[in-house]
Amino acid sequence: MTRICNSIQIRQPIEQVFDFITTPANWPQWHPASVSVGGNADQSLLPGEEITENISVAGRRGLVTWLARERSAPHRWVIDGSGKDGGRATITYTLTPHPDGTTFERELVYTMPNALLAVLDWLIIRRRMKADSAEALQRLKRLLESRG
Repeated sequence: MTRICNSIQIRQPIEQVFDFITTPANWPQWHPASVSVGGNADQSLLPGEEITENISVAGRRGLVTWLARERSAPHRWVIDGSGKDGGRATITYTLTPHPDGTTFERELVYTMPNALLAVLDWLIIRRRMKADSAEALQRLKRLLESRG
């Protein structure tokens, strides 16, 4: 199991940040691994709702089905993902207001579906996922703060 956690401060109100990041159709705008999103992705997902996402990580493409598990707007959102290859992931968004806007924390926990991919994760994939996660939060900050 791999855990990647990043946080960033965004100069925007917590409700605006929460609504934007929990609407899957917005993911390709700010996350480098998100190629496209399908299903009912134009709204902030409620528990029990599901979408699909085409991803590209470390040169490896895949399709992930995400199921919203928990939503405590505008502070916490949890989704569980399963890949066609058997991999599993959980993403947790935690938002906290601060005087200049919002602190956003994104936690990704995932497991690879087999021993070969677990070794590749240790050697290559994990490093790329960490870089993509850090870049994603920087892009999100720039995007949301430019909307002023």
